[in-house]
Amino acid sequence: MAWGRKKSSGRKEPLFGLPAALSELRLSPQDRIPSPVDEKPKKSPKRRNEDSDDDAPRERKPRVTKSGSKRRSKGRARGGLLRLVYWGAVLGLWGVIAAVGVVVWVGAHLPAIQSLEIPKRPPTIQITGADGSVLATRGEMAGANVSLKDLPPYLPKAFIAIEDRRFYSHYGVDPLGILRAAITNVLHRSVSQGGSTLTQQLAKNLFLTQERTLQRKLQEVELALWLERKHSKSEILELYLNRVYFGSGAYGVEAASQRYFGKSARNVTVAEAAMLAGLVKSPSRLAPNRNPEGAEQRAQIVLTAMADAKFITEAQARASIGHPSYNVKPAGAGTVNYVADWIGEVLDDLIGQIDQNIVVETTIDPKLQAVAEAAVIDELAAKSVKFNVSQGALVAMSPDGAVRAMVGGRNYAESQYNRAVTAKRQPGSAFKPFVYLTAIESGLTPETVRQDAPLDVKGWKPENYSHEYFGPVTLTQALAMSLNTVAVRLGLEVGPKNVVRTAHRLGISSKLDANASIALGTSEVSLTELVGAYAPFANGGLGVSPHVVTKIRTDSGKLLYARQPDQLGQVIEPRNVAMMNTMMQETLLSGTAHKAELPGWMAAGKTGTSQDFRDAWFIGYTANLVTGVWLGNDDNSPTKKATGGGLPVEVWTRFMKAAHQGVAAVPLPASQPSGLFSTVAQAMPQAGAPVASAPSPGNTSGRSAPTRTSVRPEPAAGLDGWLMDRLFGR
Repeated sequence: MAWGRKKSSGRKEPLFGLPAALSELRLSPQDRIPSPVDEKPKKSPKRRNEDSDDDAPRERKPRVTKSGSKRRSKGRARGGLLRLVYWGAVLGLWGVIAAVGVVVWVGAHLPAIQSLEIPKRPPTIQITGADGSVLATRGEMAGANVSLKDLPPYLPKAFIAIEDRRFYSHYGVDPLGILRAAITNVLHRSVSQGGSTLTQQLAKNLFLTQERTLQRKLQEVELALWLERKHSKSEILELYLNRVYFGSGAYGVEAASQRYFGKSARNVTVAEAAMLAGLVKSPSRLAPNRNPEGAEQRAQIVLTAMADAKFITEAQARASIGHPSYNVKPAGAGTVNYVADWIGEVLDDLIGQIDQNIVVETTIDPKLQAVAEAAVIDELAAKSVKFNVSQGALVAMSPDGAVRAMVGGRNYAESQYNRAVTAKRQPGSAFKPFVYLTAIESGLTPETVRQDAPLDVKGWKPENYSHEYFGPVTLTQALAMSLNTVAVRLGLEVGPKNVVRTAHRLGISSKLDANASIALGTSEVSLTELVGAYAPFANGGLGVSPHVVTKIRTDSGKLLYARQPDQLGQVIEPRNVAMMNTMMQETLLSGTAHKAELPGWMAAGKTGTSQDFRDAWFIGYTANLVTGVWLGNDDNSPTKKATGGGLPVEVWTRFMKAAHQGVAAVPLPASQPSGLFSTVAQAMPQAGAPVASAPSPGNTSGRSAPTRTSVRPEPAAGLDGWLMDRLFGR
């Protein structure tokens, strides 16, 4: 222990916390190695270091002279400039990196530049009539490409004058134009000018959407630069003129010239060229078929710009202003557009996706289409208010199902809803032929007698239109007079399901409810399918499919589709066709359609009026044409007692008279049995016994039909019994 204590007391440890020891270890300024930092002047500390020795000698501040102060100020200024240059370079470098990043990011959202190609035009669908004439154009109406050298020189110059005056001097983007537009917009406090070049507009039209976003604008700039590098100025201008939109569905100067002036772009005048160039700013608003005054004012601005650019003389500008030779065509309001829309709906089923221009050849007869349109529109114009009827439709087809005319409404421009194809309404008594055909096929004949008397079907009590009943009547009488009680009795007798099967077999495709009221046409159908279902009565019993397209080919002539004949076969036996034609002839001779007149032609048909007079129908036919007419209101509101025997018969008669003018008369199909009854059978369609007088849904004139003195007893069943009655007066 003593040794340890001695050893401990004999050693002296340094005391680092003592001021004296700290002063011994501190270096004086003279002992230090000078450094650039030490050479800089330092501010004296505001307070002493708490650990410093109060007794240590203090360093005295050197006196600063006036010349030293100047040198220090210059050093500070030089340092500030260097820092400014440094941070400017840093920020500039980051700006370049950011710009490159934006370009890369924008480019990443574009197709690979090496794979970009000028896209094909959207396909154009040209629809022609049976005579080869053009009925309508669907898709984006694009005229044929026209070469720049084939156009009058003032036409492309009109676009350059108003859209891109520096077109030949910039490289796709015009900074001066952008600056000028920005200044103008600021002064006007609105977006009155744009800075896009023709090349940018072309890039947008070819590759981009019309959305207004910064990304789309940057993409437009990149693509404009690419177009300028890949194509010459002449190629860009030609592409632009053949792709730009001019309103009313017209793309390219050729289509626009044909649309608005009825001639090729090769032949436009200076005034017409100015109008076309003026449309680009706002084609929908300035289209001359919608806003002729606005189009004219804009054309005057273009003419002034052309004169200012020395593209035309002042005299040419003055001569063109106020003297446009516009021949503005209507904006496709004709009813043939209902046909065009219908065709557009079935094309995908016929040829699949359309990726090229096509020509669709149809069965439409332009002359009959014009007659049908006039018949519907004129009749509605004269009597729509009186009968509270706002709409009408007409379908005419040949007995093989080829549609010759179709009117889907009174005004296509106001409503594109096709009431001939899309609308489904209750046919009323126009459905009764399917009930009577089912009865004929079950063994009854036109002379079969059934009771016209009040009827109660589980609480439902159908009544005749006149609320009168005529006792025992023949089927011919009952159908001609449209007696509801007899139709319901027959429907129940043969079975509603069998009636539905008959209607479907003949061509009705809509869902039908197999109940007692089906006999009165309570299930909804379209006009086109109802007319198609009547066609077998006109062609001898063959099933048909209503159709309008015969061929589809490319504009170069390659055949894509050719319609094949229907293979539906015989859907009605010929002898049953003959009896049905005899019965429905009586409808026109003395029944509900007695107002129908078709001199020299054997015609038959059936009227129809739905519940509460909501729909009025007449389907009538000859061996040449089957035509159906519907009149009513889109909202299914009741009319003012418009019946099938009134307005629809008038429309039908007007159309059919014109359609059969100059056509050789052909009798309706009749059965051709051999032996004793062949001669009589051939005469059956012409036979038509008068029926008992009775008010009917179609007899609004108050005129009575010829009366029959007596009702014959029911003949022997079948065709032979019917013929025996005819031969021997049974």
